[in-house]
Amino acid sequence: MKSFSLRLRLTLLLALATLVALGLAAWVVDWRADAEMQQRFDSALLARAQAFAALTRVQARGVEMTTGGAAANVFPGDTGTSWYQLDCNGATVARSTQAPPPMAAGPAPRFTDASLRGGPALRELALRFAPASDGPARAGPRPSCELRYALARGPLDEILDTLDLILLGSILGACLIVLALTPWLVRRGLRPLAVLDAAMARIGPDSPGGRLPRADTRELAPVVARFNEVLARMDEGLARERQFAAGLAHELRTRLAELHTLIDVEQRYPSGRDPRALLDEIGKIGGELEATVAALLQLTRIESGVQSTQRERVDPAALLTRVIVRHEQALHARGLHLDREPQASTCIQADPALLEIILDNLLGNAVAYAPAGSAIGARCTSAYLEISNVAPHLRDADLARFGQRFWRKGADADGAGHAGLGLALASAAARALGMRLEFALDSETLRARLLLA
Repeated sequence: MKSFSLRLRLTLLLALATLVALGLAAWVVDWRADAEMQQRFDSALLARAQAFAALTRVQARGVEMTTGGAAANVFPGDTGTSWYQLDCNGATVARSTQAPPPMAAGPAPRFTDASLRGGPALRELALRFAPASDGPARAGPRPSCELRYALARGPLDEILDTLDLILLGSILGACLIVLALTPWLVRRGLRPLAVLDAAMARIGPDSPGGRLPRADTRELAPVVARFNEVLARMDEGLARERQFAAGLAHELRTRLAELHTLIDVEQRYPSGRDPRALLDEIGKIGGELEATVAALLQLTRIESGVQSTQRERVDPAALLTRVIVRHEQALHARGLHLDREPQASTCIQADPALLEIILDNLLGNAVAYAPAGSAIGARCTSAYLEISNVAPHLRDADLARFGQRFWRKGADADGAGHAGLGLALASAAARALGMRLEFALDSETLRARLLLA
């Protein structure tokens, strides 16, 4: 995949945008300047033509031009800069040596560009007027005159060409300045990216908790925030994996040490035990290992969000009954009595699998740690589910550690094989369901209450 330079792309885009903007601005300025200069030139041409027409008089003998005095100063004759022809009633009254090109006059002054054969370019005006009378008006209709007057437009074209050169030079100069300054400006503008690049280089697996510094640039602030969120999720995932690996290693080491010790003792000092009983004990250790690994995997899946909730209508009382049936054999084996209060059937919206995980672990924890021959309480209402058991060795300070992985009160751990994952798994499932799991110690009785709402 081909790579490209963001700095070069920004430089080219800025230069192109500047060139287009300056080009459009220069075109507008040139258009307005040409129109203004053309208008002023036409105004001067009209003024000269009107002054020329003012010299036309109606005399007794006809229409005549006053050619002396001031007229001679205004129109000194053919100088190569002005041309004219005056026609009155179809007769030519006055004209320059070379007449301007033919052009029809209208009610209003008319302007056009023209040229003489082999001569310069002209700006020509056609003007229709009625001459003034110096004496008594002649009988008959008043004469009508048409004046064609032209000026060389060379000076105007020179000025317009000079303006075009100035505008073109300004555009080229501005573009060169932009091309020279844009790389430096872009480099300064992209400096926050270099800062982020240096910060990213320092973040890795060996620096957990590393984050990008807060960006003051408005465009980079959301990118930095999202990247830091990704880093936070990655750190959480790594922490879960390390916790899983550490817990699994601890439990495997403990159980494997028991298994190794059992086999080593039997090899060195044969006890003469029934091989079936020995195999049963080995199988029990393997089952505990399997249960620990399964609980750790399930806990990790719930905490990482891999196991999503599938909410449906669930009857907590019926689910509690199913969990109790599953633990009946363990209850009888330890001589425990289940005291279940009667309750009405009520349905809620929840994930039945996660809810069963919570009840199974709460009840299994109570069966494992309740003193032999004691009672276990089970209560289900529309607001909460509660499992209670006698816990004479627990203290209020121990409740703060409930839900921690691999923590258990060692003195009353009559239920061998429990790795301290039950309450952690139940707490994680409750959080996934949006419920709250509370623990309270009341007169040496531990109450685990799951709030359903």
